[in-house]
Amino acid sequence: MKTLPALLMLPLLLGVSACSSLKTSSPMKPVQTAQTFSLERKQVLAADYLLFLPEGYGAETTKRWPLILFLHGAGERGKNLAIVAKHGPPKIDTSATNFPFIVVSPQCPEGKIWSNDLLLALLDEVETKYAVDTKRVYLTGLSMGGFGTWSLGLSHPERFAAIAPICGGGELITPLLADRSKLTTLPVWAFHGAKDPVVPVEESERMVKLLKKYEVREVKLTIYPEAQHDSWTETYANPELFQWFLQHSR
Repeated sequence: MKTLPALLMLPLLLGVSACSSLKTSSPMKPVQTAQTFSLERKQVLAADYLLFLPEGYGAETTKRWPLILFLHGAGERGKNLAIVAKHGPPKIDTSATNFPFIVVSPQCPEGKIWSNDLLLALLDEVETKYAVDTKRVYLTGLSMGGFGTWSLGLSHPERFAAIAPICGGGELITPLLADRSKLTTLPVWAFHGAKDPVVPVEESERMVKLLKKYEVREVKLTIYPEAQHDSWTETYANPELFQWFLQHSR
């Protein structure tokens, strides 16, 4: 029969034995393994937009027309489509100027920013549905739409004959990742107010500087010395912009 002290010592001996076993076993080495994640989601792309068809559209069934895709600013977001015509090409008195473009002006939902996926899907739809000259598609926008113009135009330069971002800016990585052969042939004319308190003029300056570094063949910047954020009124009132558009074909 075991004595009481021996029984008391048994748990301690077992503990020592367990600790000894832990000390002598090899520690688990960290392992990095390749994993895969896959999730299929249904994506619905939808937008309301204003459509302008120029005088004479449809008279000749074989004629194709140049297209302007216009992106409004943050103040025109929402569900009231009429406010999209507050600024820019949809505001132009097209009947008086015999405006020769199809103009598509989508509306961005409240609380959102421009989505390249949505805009490309809309452009595909419009080019299929209407008599668009796909070699003469032009992109322009103001403020938030200026940022959208930089993003969409530099990400997909092959889709546009020329772009005109107004008081916007862009991500420096966008042109870095673009197809350089297509990017260098994209004409860019940017506009900004020197006294812009909302989007500093440096935003346009750095984008233009970067494109010149990447040897984009035609890139220029017009700065209005006294203009603040509204650099779009003077820009869109100048017929030279639209004449410049028509000088370019992709």
